[in-house]
Amino acid sequence: MITVFGTGTGAPLDAAARAAVRGATLVVGGRRHLEAAAVPEGVEQVVLGPLAPALDAIERHLQADGGEVSARRGGPSLLIESLGEFEDEAEGRSAGPCEEHADTDGSSPRVVVLASGDPGFFGIARALATRFGPNALDVRPGVSSVATAFARVGLPWDDAVVVSAHGRDLRTAVNACRAHPKVAVLTGPGSGPAELGAELARRVENRTLVVAAALGDPASEHVERVTPAEAAARDWGTSVSVVLCLDEERAVTAAARTVAGPRTGPGRWALAEEEFSHRDSMITKFEVRALALARLGPRVGDLVWDIGAGSGSVAVECARLGAAVTAVEKTADGVERVRANAAAHGVDVLAVHGAAPTVLSDLSDPDAVFVGGGGRELPAIVTACARRARRAVVVSLAAVDRVPAVRAALLGAGFDCDGVLLQSSRLAPLPGEVTRLAATNPVFLLWGTRGGSGAAAPEPSPPSTTSNPLNEGAVQ
Repeated sequence: MITVFGTGTGAPLDAAARAAVRGATLVVGGRRHLEAAAVPEGVEQVVLGPLAPALDAIERHLQADGGEVSARRGGPSLLIESLGEFEDEAEGRSAGPCEEHADTDGSSPRVVVLASGDPGFFGIARALATRFGPNALDVRPGVSSVATAFARVGLPWDDAVVVSAHGRDLRTAVNACRAHPKVAVLTGPGSGPAELGAELARRVENRTLVVAAALGDPASEHVERVTPAEAAARDWGTSVSVVLCLDEERAVTAAARTVAGPRTGPGRWALAEEEFSHRDSMITKFEVRALALARLGPRVGDLVWDIGAGSGSVAVECARLGAAVTAVEKTADGVERVRANAAAHGVDVLAVHGAAPTVLSDLSDPDAVFVGGGGRELPAIVTACARRARRAVVVSLAAVDRVPAVRAALLGAGFDCDGVLLQSSRLAPLPGEVTRLAATNPVFLLWGTRGGSGAAAPEPSPPSTTSNPLNEGAVQ
């Protein structure tokens, strides 16, 4: 049995953990955890940094203790004999695993892992369960830094988006912060409050960052509200483990939650044109929008560009599905219309006044792009977008003459290209309580995707065991 103790935010080891450490043959943890645990002489210690040496040491000790180890690298789960339960010194009762995991001699577990907060929340429990199987683990969680940070500012967090930027690209956290009113970002080297603030300062106007440093340390704990620009101008040191990004006006909602995490997706999409403010029917029709959204695949953590946004109907729909969105529109009244439609639907859309492709150089690279206008510049716009897009470019156009050039631009950028001509007829009333079919204008929809599948880009691979990009349950 591998017993994993989450120490809580700044909390000392409890009696059960101290007893486990005294009886262990191997104790794994961050340097500060090992120093605080008073590991007895003769007990092997592994300081968490790269995960592979720690996992190899754990496997070696399990084998030495007589367990039959079958590492789970895609194979069967670990089978070991349990190494016992131990007594809670404070209460004199069993604090160990359930009875089927107990040894007959009541000995302490031989392998102990000490972690921060909740080891099962962006923590080391995942790597251990992947390598050894969940039945090999007895996890004793502490309070996570995310829960503690929200508690310090008096906010519920069952409706928060939680993103780890520790050892990961900061862009996903930035996009989540742009799109959602309550986000917790687990930080790391190069992905701290200064870097997050610098990215947000240029793209949002109504966000507050709550920087939580040294949580749980009575002498050093510091929780401070700052603007993104103020965060970007500061040196925060290494004691910050979590940053909350809040839209203060929407941080507390009265509605009770059934499902935790970000707001549930909309009950419908491809909304009727009447649900948007638009000029002279200059709006992407809902039939076209439905297929465009399917090919764009917007989701939490993504950034979508809507180029030639017009009314911003595509931008708003992508934002309703959880993505961060930048809408580019060359007319001033169009920009205001995009902002008004976003506000009416309760989403955040960054509206940029300018003409593509020139204005695109100042924008962050998107995951997906919708191009709904462009005229003679359309091939150049599509080429510029395709060079930057990580996953897909979708183009809506009415002129058949421009289809070959757009297709060539997508293929030339290394995308696989497909498309359809959409032509629909809607039910329309006639006098006498009868109905006719009213044809809409035909529209070409072309899309280019990377990788040949047309599917959304895969999630990042799990952290390599040669490194340790963990937050909770690791080396904080």
